[in-house]
Amino acid sequence: MARLRYADAITSALREEMLADDRVFIAGEEVGQYLGTLGVTSGFLKEFGPMRVVDTPISEVGILGLGIGSAMAGLRPVCEMMRMDFAMVAYDQVINHAAKIRYMFGGQFKVPMVIRGPSGVGRQLSAQHSQSLEVLFAHVPGLKVVMPATPADMKGLLKTAMRDDNPVIVMEALRLYFEKPDVLDAILPGLSEVPDDPDFTVPFGKANVLRAGTDVTLIGYSTMTIQCLKAANILAQEGISAEVVDLRTLLPLDMATPIASIKKTHRAVVVQEQWGLYGCAAEISAQIAERAFYDLDAPVQRVTGAFVPMPFARNLENISFPSEHDIVIAAKRTLGR
Repeated sequence: MARLRYADAITSALREEMLADDRVFIAGEEVGQYLGTLGVTSGFLKEFGPMRVVDTPISEVGILGLGIGSAMAGLRPVCEMMRMDFAMVAYDQVINHAAKIRYMFGGQFKVPMVIRGPSGVGRQLSAQHSQSLEVLFAHVPGLKVVMPATPADMKGLLKTAMRDDNPVIVMEALRLYFEKPDVLDAILPGLSEVPDDPDFTVPFGKANVLRAGTDVTLIGYSTMTIQCLKAANILAQEGISAEVVDLRTLLPLDMATPIASIKKTHRAVVVQEQWGLYGCAAEISAQIAERAFYDLDAPVQRVTGAFVPMPFARNLENISFPSEHDIVIAAKRTLGR
C-alpha cells in the first residue's frame, strides 16, 4: 500500500493507463505546457509527447467534440474540464452526442471516453466555480457517473472509467485534492492507503461500507462521505453507533448496500454537497422509502448545501456547505434526540 493524496491518485491512474494502452490520450486546457489543472498531469507532455497530451483552445465544446469523434474512431480520450462547472458550456455534446451515439447507431459505434475534472466547493472560488452538478449527469441514460471519496477509490474508479466502452463522467472532489494522508488517516485509519498493484481497479455500481454501525446509516458520496465519517466520529463520542455507506458511483447506483444497512440500523441520513431541491439525495431517499419503508423507525433525513449561489466570503461559504455537525443533528433527529 502507498499513502497518497487524492490528487496523486489521479496522476497515478492516468499515468498507468497511458503506459498500458497507447490509445489513451489526454486533452484539455493547459494539460501539457502548464502542467494540467492543479498539476495532476505535471510532466506528462515530456513523458508522452504532444500527440497524447493535447493542449486545446479554451473551448469545452471543442474539447468534448474532439473526444467524442476520436472515441468513435477507436481511441480512448480523457477530456479534462478545468472545472466540471465548465462542462455546462458543452452540455449538448455530453447529453445529445456522447450519451446517445452508441444507442442511436445500434452499438455499431462505441464512445469510450472519460470526462473528468475537479468539482464541488473549493476554497473561496465563489458561485461559478463551486458547484457539484452531478444530478445533471446522473439523470441521463447512456452515461456513467463516478464520485470518488478516497484516494484508493479515486485511482481505482478512474482506471475502470478509462477501460470502459461508454462515456464516463468522473467528478473529482476539489476539496479533497490536497488533503494530507495524515489528516485522512486521522478520520479513519487507512483512509489514504492505495494498492500498489497497477491492475487495481474498483467496479462501478458497488457501494462501500467504510464504517460499521448499529444505530443510524449515513449515506454519502465524494466529499460528503468524508463529512459522514467525521460525523460518525462525533456521534461515537456520544454513544451513538453510525454506519457510513459510500455510494462511490451514482450511475450505476447500488441501492442494495444502503438498504441492507438500513435494515440493520432502521434509520437513514442522506447527504449531498449541492442544493437539496430535486437533488440526488432526493432520489436516494425516494428509493429508500420505496424499498425499505417498513424497516424505518424514523423518516429519512436529508442534509444538503444551502439553496443559494455559493458566496465568496469564507464565513458564508462555510455555512452554505454541509458540515459534520449538520449531519450529527440530522442523525440525532432520527433517534428522537
